[in-house]
Amino acid sequence: MSAIAISSKYVGGRRDVKNIPAVIHPSVHPFSSDMFNSMSDTEEFRVLDLKQKKQTPFRRKFKKQDVMPPRTTMMPVDQDWGNVWPGPRTFHPAVVPLPVRQGYNEKDAPPGKFGNAELMKIPNFLHLTPPVVTSDYCHSSPDIRNPLARIVTIKVKLGRLPLNKHARDKILRLVGERYNPENDVLTIMTDRCPLRQQNLDYAHYLLTALFHESWKIEPWESEKSEADMEYYDWEASASRKSVMRLLSWSPDQDAVQISADFILSDLTEYKEAISKIMNEGEEEYTLNRYKEEVKKLLSLQDVSSTE
Repeated sequence: MSAIAISSKYVGGRRDVKNIPAVIHPSVHPFSSDMFNSMSDTEEFRVLDLKQKKQTPFRRKFKKQDVMPPRTTMMPVDQDWGNVWPGPRTFHPAVVPLPVRQGYNEKDAPPGKFGNAELMKIPNFLHLTPPVVTSDYCHSSPDIRNPLARIVTIKVKLGRLPLNKHARDKILRLVGERYNPENDVLTIMTDRCPLRQQNLDYAHYLLTALFHESWKIEPWESEKSEADMEYYDWEASASRKSVMRLLSWSPDQDAVQISADFILSDLTEYKEAISKIMNEGEEEYTLNRYKEEVKKLLSLQDVSSTE
């Protein structure tokens, strides 16, 4: 076994491979000087960098979106303002097509409507325009609500409701004085709830309940006699049977035929006259009318006229 002693040293942080102490076994081929020179040129110590370089963070680029123009620039002149501003709400500059200004500026005009916090602080009455307002209440106070504004009144033409004779009579007895026979209008007023919308819903509920209740027929209604009727019905009364029997009696057959024609044509006025006396009471006008209809019915002449 042979050994070769080679001195080694470090020069400038590099390993000088020209004089490296080594023991080479005889069975291993010795390295040539060219191989050591090539190793010294490629291998280096890693440098410890204590001060790391700052990396610039990645910033996402935001694309600026296009802002739509204010709504006021696209509003038609003849628009329905009640649909644009139907109720009380906070001021919105893009909706109001008016050059509104609010605030104080020492050297210039008051600030405009865009970005103006003063306009959003105060209550506005933009929903109370003349085409929208029918009958409501406004007053000056911290609250724009008036206690009387909660009252709701709805009017319905009773003739436009699908009612038969029984249903019409029943609904008239349920509503009482709320019905005006002169113009055939039913008036329902509600003021129990604190809000106007609640009273409006309650009024619609009352009208619906009245309509369905009027169509109900109770079992005891079919057992009522003439004395139990709420109103005088001449068609089902004993008076009609008496008149028909009186007019149909005659020894002459031609007179019977004339009486039948008379019944079909002129008995309506007699029916109305006696119904008014029985339902509305005895008054001078109703008595005189009943008197004239009886005279026509019996073909009687006035005594004063004959003289």
